[in-house]
Amino acid sequence: MDENTLEFDMVGIDAAIANAFRRILLAEVPTMAVEKVLVYNNTSIVQDEILAHRLGLIPIHADPRLFEYRNQGDEEGTEIDTLQFRLQVRCTRNPHAAKDSSDPNELYVNHKVYTRHMTWVPLGNQADLFPEGTIRPVHDDILIAQLRPGQEIDLLMHCVKGIGKDHAKFSPVATASYRLLPDITLLEPVEGEAAEELSQCFSPGVIEVHEVQGKKVARVANPRLDTFSREIFRNEKLKKVVRLARVRDHYIFSVESTGVLPPDVLVSEAIKVLMGKCRRFLDELDAVQMD
Repeated sequence: MDENTLEFDMVGIDAAIANAFRRILLAEVPTMAVEKVLVYNNTSIVQDEILAHRLGLIPIHADPRLFEYRNQGDEEGTEIDTLQFRLQVRCTRNPHAAKDSSDPNELYVNHKVYTRHMTWVPLGNQADLFPEGTIRPVHDDILIAQLRPGQEIDLLMHCVKGIGKDHAKFSPVATASYRLLPDITLLEPVEGEAAEELSQCFSPGVIEVHEVQGKKVARVANPRLDTFSREIFRNEKLKKVVRLARVRDHYIFSVESTGVLPPDVLVSEAIKVLMGKCRRFLDELDAVQMD
């Protein structure tokens, strides 16, 4: 595990449960994202609706568990359901640029609008609840638009709580996938040059070659590193001494967060959602039996 990625195993479950967990991570764990954009001035070449769509896809570093869902009919947001950001950038010429320069980075000031230009505007007592720097875009170097002298972007953004089922911008993960654990079995001892040749047919670390009584002997070291390239079947001699399979109830999950929450927190929240679905299903069954 690192800051944004996590790999873990699920053992002894059915494929339906594994896939349900994956889909919950993608579509039912809530996050905060830009929902409404109030454009006061936009003289860039990017149309208002394209700019608003682009802003919606920027991941926002804010814990959605601290906010409520905004009611559909509410025109104004409150401190418990809305985050507000301001973006106000104007491009000007750089008076200190060299006369023969053609580099826009030297000629212009603020000619590139990045997420670092987004400023959080606290609502109500949000400034007391959230320390400075906690509410922000996940990355400060996402390019939003490019400007030329005289062009300006001035707008206000409202971020609300939502799930990926409603719009992909609310999805908290970049990827959430799983694969079955590889099961590699050597049907007979592989020694000498054949051992070295066998190790080259698999991903690094899958097959290790050891010295045993002066002879090189191959053994399966870490089958989970195998990518199932099936390179072994190109070798007419070695393909008969190896059996490739998968452990049918052992799933290796890979989760990559967009940065809004740590991946271990996302997994924990997905488990809570899945447990809630199971409870509702059991309640419905009990209600039917009572009727």
